Amino acid sequence: MSEITKPSKNEQFVKFIIDITQKNNGCAAALKRADNPATEYQSWEYLARFIDIEKDYERLPYATVASAMAKAKVEQNGAVKIGEALARCYEDGNKNDQAKAKLRRLLACETVEEACRVLRPLFSLIGSKAGIQLDYISLLQDLRNFHFNNQRVKSQWAQNFYRHYSIEENA
Repeated sequence: MSEITKPSKNEQFVKFIIDITQKNNGCAAALKRADNPATEYQSWEYLARFIDIEKDYERLPYATVASAMAKAKVEQNGAVKIGEALARCYEDGNKNDQAKAKLRRLLACETVEEACRVLRPLFSLIGSKAGIQLDYISLLQDLRNFHFNNQRVKSQWAQNFYRHYSIEENA
C-alpha cells in the first residue's frame, strides 16, 4: 500500500496563493501590497491562516513570497531557485558583474527582514525575463530558515548561482 504524503505548509501556502489570486482580484490586489510595510496589513487575513503574523520572522517571508507571486500572476510553482534565476537574468549568467553584485548584496543580508527587502527588486528583474519560473516553495523555506541559520541559506543561494552555469558549460 503506497503512503500518500501530506503537502508541506509551504506547498499548501503556495497552492493557496495561486488559487486565491486567480479567483479573486481583490485578494490578489491585497497580496500585491503585502511587501510594503505601510499596506502589508491588508494581506494579514490570508497570512494568518498559515502563520502567527505577530512574529516578523514568520510574517515577512510569507508576505514577501505572496506579494511576489501575486505580482507575477503565478499559475503554478516553478522549478528555478533564486540563485539560478538571478544568473539567468543575464546573457553571460554568473559571469556577469551586475549579477554578481546583486548576489553579493543578497548574501550580505544579516536578517530575514533585510533579505526580504533586498529580494523585492530582484523579483521585478526576474519577472521581466520570460521563461523564468521561480520555485516559490523552496524560496519560502529558505526565508523561513534564514532567521535560524542564515549562513546555510546564503551558501545554498551562492552554490545555486554558481553551479547552474558551470554544469551547462561542462555538458
